[in-house]
Amino acid sequence: MNEKLSDTQGLTQLGSGAVGRPERKLEAFPFRHAGRDTKVTFFCEEFTCLCPLTGQPDFATLEISYIPEGRALESKSLKNYLWSFRDSRGFHEDIVNVILDDLHDFLHPKWIRVTGHFKIRGGIAIDVEAERAAPSA
Repeated sequence: MNEKLSDTQGLTQLGSGAVGRPERKLEAFPFRHAGRDTKVTFFCEEFTCLCPLTGQPDFATLEISYIPEGRALESKSLKNYLWSFRDSRGFHEDIVNVILDDLHDFLHPKWIRVTGHFKIRGGIAIDVEAERAAPSA
C-alpha cells in the first residue's frame, strides 16, 4: 500500500538538490488537523548571524515552536531561510524578533515562539525568547 498522506503541491524546495544562495522564501503545506492543537518544534543547532558592530559571527541554537492553524511549515524552506541570516548583522533581540514576525506573518499560527540560545562571547551567553498568539476573535 502506497498511500500519500501529505499534500506536497506547490513545494519547490523539498527534494530539490539545487544549492545556491539561500533565500528568505518560506513554504508551507496544508495542515489537515486544524481542530487539534498540535505543537510543532524545530531545533536548529547551527544558526549563525553577524555582530552588528564588528561583523564577527555569532552562533546560536534556535528553537521554534508553534501550533499550526491552516498551514504547516516545510522544514527545508525553514533551513534555507535560517541559512540566509548567515551574512546578516543584527543584535540577538532583533534577529529573534524578525524571525518570529516573518514566521507569524507567513503561517498565521494559533501561537508561535522563537527562542535563540546564543553562544558565549566575551564571557556572556544570551537567551532571547519572543512569542505571539493569533489575535483573539
